[in-house]
Amino acid sequence: MGAIAQRILYEDNHLIAVNKYPGEIVQGDKSGDEPLSSLTARYLKETYGKPGNVFLGIPHRLDRPSSGVVLFARTEKALSRMSVMFKQREVIKIYWAVLDCMPPEAEGELRHFLVKNSEKNKSVASAREKRGAKEGRLTYRVIGATDNYFLVEINLLTGRHHQIRAQFAALGCRIKGDLKYGAPRSNRDGGIHLHARSLDFTHPVRKERIVITADPPREQLWNIFRDL
Repeated sequence: MGAIAQRILYEDNHLIAVNKYPGEIVQGDKSGDEPLSSLTARYLKETYGKPGNVFLGIPHRLDRPSSGVVLFARTEKALSRMSVMFKQREVIKIYWAVLDCMPPEAEGELRHFLVKNSEKNKSVASAREKRGAKEGRLTYRVIGATDNYFLVEINLLTGRHHQIRAQFAALGCRIKGDLKYGAPRSNRDGGIHLHARSLDFTHPVRKERIVITADPPREQLWNIFRDL
């Protein structure tokens, strides 16, 4: 329980946010690995001595190889309202990504049409609209650089499948460790250098502004950018 307790970013009677590790799944899947949702529910049950099953709703998700802020709902009311807010794009979602090349411009907006391939669990981003495609939009700016890598801060304006990964791959910029989208090498932990940095939203019950921020993993390259 200590591991989860140390990763809690925000907690009240309605919501709880946890800093996800690379490689963790948010909810159960066919892998059989214990999801972050189960670990968090167990923390709540043991910390507060709750009898029976603990309610924990999942209003949004992160890709397994990425890290960062995951928000859970502790009540049905909070889940319903947060789900609507995510769907209606009322939550500001900021990401950090480490790319292996400089984007064409230091800052800008990317707009593509994304087609999901469910068999390969992958999306392809195209500049032209295609049948079955969904529009993906984000803004970005380069906020750090080393000799070989570039740190970009991203405001995700839509929430498509693998959107950030696919859109930057379409520019020829790979996220470090992301073999699925063209990176030459994997990371040791199986994750990728894509981090959900913050969520900014209006609290679903108290109606006050909430900003939840997560530090990136303690890892050599992330540490370099953290110290720039």
